[in-house]
Amino acid sequence: MTSTPDLATSVVTDAEQAKRDFAEDFGLFWESTGAPRMEGRILGYVIIMDRPYVSSADLATVLNASAGSVSMVTRRLVEAGFIKRHAVPGDRSHYFRADSDVWGSWLAGERKFLEKERELLERGLGVLGPGDDDARQRLINGRDYMTWIISYHRKMLADWEAVKAERDSAATT
Repeated sequence: MTSTPDLATSVVTDAEQAKRDFAEDFGLFWESTGAPRMEGRILGYVIIMDRPYVSSADLATVLNASAGSVSMVTRRLVEAGFIKRHAVPGDRSHYFRADSDVWGSWLAGERKFLEKERELLERGLGVLGPGDDDARQRLINGRDYMTWIISYHRKMLADWEAVKAERDSAATT
């Protein structure tokens, strides 16, 4: 797939400009949480665009960003579960899309991170000596918190699916 004309040319429709403005605002909000602004700009654009997927090159054009920055940030957003890679047969370019439920996907993916953190805390317990009681308590609390939050994620996801089902059923009646 080649770049779509409204992304790769200097002619930008009002609707496209509004989407770019949304991405900028989303980036500012994202940055206010302590995350990199570029992550928010890319995520904001991917979730508001009206295409099934967008290329790295188009993201760089739309957001006036370097290819390296787009590459690094899209990799992080994929790892975090916010966006997905999309393959186009016969095309070696990198494409990205967002699920219809970006936040549910992120919540499901966050468990992987929490499990890695739980494993690291468990490993830390193995290196403590007999007199390391304060550190042992901190690591036990951390490990047990991660175990608890991982199981709670399953409940949160189930609750979220129920909320969506109720909303969708109310919309059809």
